[in-house]
Amino acid sequence: MDAVLNPYGSNPKGYLSTPGPDRNGEHMMGTTIMAVEFKGGVIVGADSRTSTGSYVANRVSDKLTKVSDKIYCCRSGSAADTQAVADMVSYYLDMHSVEIDSPPLVKTAAGLFSLITYKNSDRLMASIICAGWDKKNGGRLVLIEKSSER
Repeated sequence: MDAVLNPYGSNPKGYLSTPGPDRNGEHMMGTTIMAVEFKGGVIVGADSRTSTGSYVANRVSDKLTKVSDKIYCCRSGSAADTQAVADMVSYYLDMHSVEIDSPPLVKTAAGLFSLITYKNSDRLMASIICAGWDKKNGGRLVLIEKSSER
């Protein structure tokens, strides 16, 4: 029965020593970010490693950034670029919230992310998922890709 549930017996990490087709050669690094929309809101997640080529520069970096009370972004690409864009969006959303005397909409945050990344696309390397909850639309998520066009 154990062999059916766990083909590696008592060593659950045994699969790491098992040769496989993609265990030879170069391992490409990359960021994993995700967001899931559901009836009550959204869930965001990301890996925690920052790499420089094939070198892991930091094993505990935070790729989720709060831009408003109920709006977050998942950042992928250049850490400096994406953090600068998130800081700008957060600043503009704070001002906007004061002007309208209400929390910002996710659509507004996504529009700002899209505008800033598009207008600076020749200088930035950034892909962002903007996700959050607002009273008007509930949970929403928007993907802003670095190669997207307006």
